[in-house]
Amino acid sequence: MTTSAGYRKPLPYPENREFTKPFWDAAKRHELVLPRCKQCAMYHFYPRETCPNCFSLDIEWVPASGRGRVYAFTIVHQAAHPAFQEETPYVHAVIQLDEGVRMISNVVGCAPTPEEVKVDMPVVVTFDDVTPEWTLPKFRPA
Repeated sequence: MTTSAGYRKPLPYPENREFTKPFWDAAKRHELVLPRCKQCAMYHFYPRETCPNCFSLDIEWVPASGRGRVYAFTIVHQAAHPAFQEETPYVHAVIQLDEGVRMISNVVGCAPTPEEVKVDMPVVVTFDDVTPEWTLPKFRPA
């Protein structure tokens, strides 16, 4: 299945494209932004239209540091989708960003082994331009 400009892997098409557009546009510029509530100043991720802390609808997108730590990870040897099998093994991780939110992504730039990737390992965002339309934030050792 071809999904975008000849790219043969599934891409993360958001359900509410208009609301998450600032996130994807920033990623294309190799910037990481997060939603933050204007009422209580809490960051949240995954993006949603209502603040999960105070239920305000007054949300803004603000630049993030792009720094964090590996909160949890697994090394994938059998991909969930056949299109990703050639990339195995790879690291699928939960990243705790310095802003306090957790983001699911990949850890790249190191061997996908328990000797190289550790819980609490400092990481920094990097960007993978998978197609001209889609750029994915990933993380590498800091």
